[in-house]
Amino acid sequence: MSSVWENLTVDARDPARLARWWAEALGYQVVNERADEVEIRQSAQRLPGIVFVPATGGKETKNRLHIDLRPSDQEAEVERLVDMGARHVDIGQGDAGWTVLADPEGNEFCVLSQRA
Repeated sequence: MSSVWENLTVDARDPARLARWWAEALGYQVVNERADEVEIRQSAQRLPGIVFVPATGGKETKNRLHIDLRPSDQEAEVERLVDMGARHVDIGQGDAGWTVLADPEGNEFCVLSQRA
């Protein structure tokens, strides 16, 4: 028996707003929107998706799971995401080959350099 990765679920104060932010960041589309969840995917038929659900409390500590993005141009992608509302964060990464950003609700993610 095996499983298929269906979704990554993200708690959010404003699920619709955060889903739309991530959809723009990733080039995804909203495939399902209800009062209690919003799902984005590359296309309606392609898994996995990212589901955003309501959360009452704010984020308090570093994420234990995060998304890594690998663009063709790290510097340009960081600039684009910051222009969209992401912000630089320091989680103790030091002088790494990646940039750590946080989405508008504070969820950390990494923008990696081009693969050698």
